[in-house]
Amino acid sequence: MRPNANIVMKRKILLYIMLCFSALGYAQEQQPLIAPDDSIRSLLGRIFPNADPNLSSHMNLQFCTAGMANFTEGKLDDAAFNLYRVKLEILGSFSEDFSYHFRQSFNKYSNPHSLDNLSSSIEYAVVNWKMNNRFTLSAGKQDWALGGYEYYVNAIKVREYSEFNDYVPCYQAGLTGRLNLSPTQELVLQVANLRGGSDEDTYLYGRPEGLEKAKVPVLSTLNWNGFFADNAVQLRYAASWGQQAKGRNICYLTAGNIYEKGPVVAYLDLMYSREGLDSKGIVSSLQGDAIGNPVTAQYVDYFSVIANFDYRIHPNWNVYVKGAYETSGVYKANGPFEEGKYRTAWSGQACVEYFPMRNSELLIFAHFLYKKYDLTERAKAMVGDSPDKQRFSIGLVYSIPVF
Repeated sequence: MRPNANIVMKRKILLYIMLCFSALGYAQEQQPLIAPDDSIRSLLGRIFPNADPNLSSHMNLQFCTAGMANFTEGKLDDAAFNLYRVKLEILGSFSEDFSYHFRQSFNKYSNPHSLDNLSSSIEYAVVNWKMNNRFTLSAGKQDWALGGYEYYVNAIKVREYSEFNDYVPCYQAGLTGRLNLSPTQELVLQVANLRGGSDEDTYLYGRPEGLEKAKVPVLSTLNWNGFFADNAVQLRYAASWGQQAKGRNICYLTAGNIYEKGPVVAYLDLMYSREGLDSKGIVSSLQGDAIGNPVTAQYVDYFSVIANFDYRIHPNWNVYVKGAYETSGVYKANGPFEEGKYRTAWSGQACVEYFPMRNSELLIFAHFLYKKYDLTERAKAMVGDSPDKQRFSIGLVYSIPVF
């Protein structure tokens, strides 16, 4: 029996609203807050029980709150409660071949950027087109297709990011193609904006005088993902290149090596960037009062080694330890910056997580973070010493499948 005209019209209107949502903006995507599950009926499935099963819409809400105590050299600086992550996500499909992903963070600025006309609070606004069983094309705002596991994994599993990943401006508008070479290997080709706003918004002290802006500020990435030993071993490697300004380029080489089987998740990430202009701002921020007119550093490089070991000791309990070794320096003298290493950062983390409800995205955690900074003599001459930092926090993370 055919549905009447009013029902057909309502379905078309609802589908149009969903399309508008997806057009606000995103493919090697980072993991969604909650992966759509067949056991959770989508909103469309609830409103129209007999609707096309290829039409779906899911909304998730994630928040993370904690009481934090911050220390410098072992002395208490401050202690307070902090709601440091609130995200809303909508994802679904509107045919067998088209899907969408929208996500907004409420902890970021909401003013639109000048280049992509979107605020940094919108992380995903992407439409995916599955052109055939082997190739998918994605357009809109998305994350750069870098390698590494910490970069890729759902943020619910990360209490504290490495400095490298924390400072990468990864959510940008672009175009991504994903080719399945085999059931266990994937090749990703991506062209995305290198920045969302102007140079003055992107770099700590703006674009240095005398440099012409890039006419095509995009980042091109080639990414390969491989799964071996019944998916227990994962490799996520990528190489990226882009132009920041005329004569100033940026290059990323990123690699993730993961072992995930049973109660164990272990990974080793190697992350490297060589930047004509200091996009992370770490080296540029070392200019102290001795520098009268600070400028954005040029010809900098960053290297990070990130190691993590998770062990699920019980269905309700998980523990992990994590460490990072990160260096930053200048590979060619410029302005007030001499050639050489400037800074080494060491960080260690230990965390205990309790899941009160099995198969739930609710967890309670106790987390300790230690950061130690070693500055070279050339860095100390600019900024002085950099004291060690510690933080202890107790909090909870909850990802709620709204519908």
